[in-house]
Amino acid sequence: MMRRKKRTAGSVLFSILRCAPVAAAACVAVGPVVFLVTGSLMGRGELGEYLAPVLFGTEGFVTWRFLPMYPTFQNIVELLCDSPEFFYMFWNTMRITAGILVGQLLCGMPAAWGLARYPFRGNRAVYGLYILLMLMPFQALMLPEYLVLEKLSLNNTLWAVILPGIFSTFPVFLMYRFFTEVPEEILEAARIDGAGEGRVFLYIGLPLGRTGIVSALLLQFLECFGMIEQPLAFLKDQTLFPLALYLPEIGAERAGFAFAASLVALAVPLLLFFAGSEYLEQGIAASALKG
Repeated sequence: MMRRKKRTAGSVLFSILRCAPVAAAACVAVGPVVFLVTGSLMGRGELGEYLAPVLFGTEGFVTWRFLPMYPTFQNIVELLCDSPEFFYMFWNTMRITAGILVGQLLCGMPAAWGLARYPFRGNRAVYGLYILLMLMPFQALMLPEYLVLEKLSLNNTLWAVILPGIFSTFPVFLMYRFFTEVPEEILEAARIDGAGEGRVFLYIGLPLGRTGIVSALLLQFLECFGMIEQPLAFLKDQTLFPLALYLPEIGAERAGFAFAASLVALAVPLLLFFAGSEYLEQGIAASALKG
């Protein structure tokens, strides 16, 4: 009996030690969100007291409380009721994101299906080109994209950000991986029954590749919602700026408002992440394990 108790206690201790790094990493990941929530509920005086070395350049160290001494919804009310510029920038962000996602559906899905299901001479070369373009950073493509957009007179318009995003290669790569898993026997049976290639794609390919399509769109949404470099390079008119460029412009004297704005901006991708976490996990696993 004594030996059995020692073994049980040891297994419990081992489980605790095994979970400790995960718990520590979770605290580090959740910490900024807690920081945002707490800061958005603090008044100007309390924030000034804790962040004085950063906001006003005074001597000393920054301090912080996880629970506000005097909680207030003033910052959130100001954001929701007295900040039309925030919602205007939010609308710009949604227009950019929606345009890219719709374009990916119209262009990316047929491209991925064609690469996955129709072997042709040079198929592997085209696929390799997709991989190469996916690995290239935006800085390497910025100048060619800028020159093309300038020729098309699209610079300083939302289309300057939307069009390059439509032809992003990562969603095609991800959907391709799921389309290759569709059994060829099902497609051949549909063709024998008289279905054309369009009906095969719409009624068989899309339903069976739904996981890859949804995961690709979710990952693309998360990327587009917070993109900074593309709008900064192609947009000059501040009325076209997305939230990612608006938030850094909030002055230090409005720290509470900045906390509230960042929290609301974070809420949309966070909710979408939790709603589609199952698809995201499958998409990330597919891109990592099948590449």
